[in-house]
Amino acid sequence: MFQLSIVKDTVAVHPSQFGLPPQQAVTNELNKKYANRVLHDVGLCICVFDLSEVSEGRVRYGDGCLWYKVVFRMVVFRPFPSEVILARVKSSDEDGIRLSVGFFDDIYVPLVYLPEPTAFDSKERAHFWLPGSESTSAHELLDSPLTDRMYIDAGDVVRVRVESDDFHDDEPGPPKAHEGVQQVQENRRPPYTITCSMAEQGLGPTSWWQNAGVETMEEG
Repeated sequence: MFQLSIVKDTVAVHPSQFGLPPQQAVTNELNKKYANRVLHDVGLCICVFDLSEVSEGRVRYGDGCLWYKVVFRMVVFRPFPSEVILARVKSSDEDGIRLSVGFFDDIYVPLVYLPEPTAFDSKERAHFWLPGSESTSAHELLDSPLTDRMYIDAGDVVRVRVESDDFHDDEPGPPKAHEGVQQVQENRRPPYTITCSMAEQGLGPTSWWQNAGVETMEEG
């Protein structure tokens, strides 16, 4: 789930940080710059792990800062394909389920990766699995007794397998106008998304498999 990535950068240390040891001051500035930021094709940055190389600080005319060339290792969140992770159901709709691990919310389970047969209950705003059913259409599944349904509810802790991840770099452009009327910009895609599956035995809400010894995420 977490990896170490090598990053090179040039960072400025403000005069207010001059009282600290140089490596501590550089680490503080790097964490300010990178923490909770998505690096394309790298992942979501968490914090600096350590500094590999730090040059001597140089002053640039006009800003009073000390500038350092740095090579460092960054802890990043990027689960690898086929890795099994625990997450919590954030919301559900007709297209699938959105999950969260607390600090990252752009994890999705599309319909194709839900266990079969599954249907979406619009009243409950949740998908449910009907194990052992021979029904194939959503209409037939929605006619099933409530007691037979195994719901995937908001807040449930689920075990999922990572299928893929995608990075998007949607730079905001200038607003467009049509016949003198300014048009609303299209919604930008999240910079980093993860697609997961719960279509295998042992995946899905951990409460389904507690008798099989599957551990659950701690409440908090």
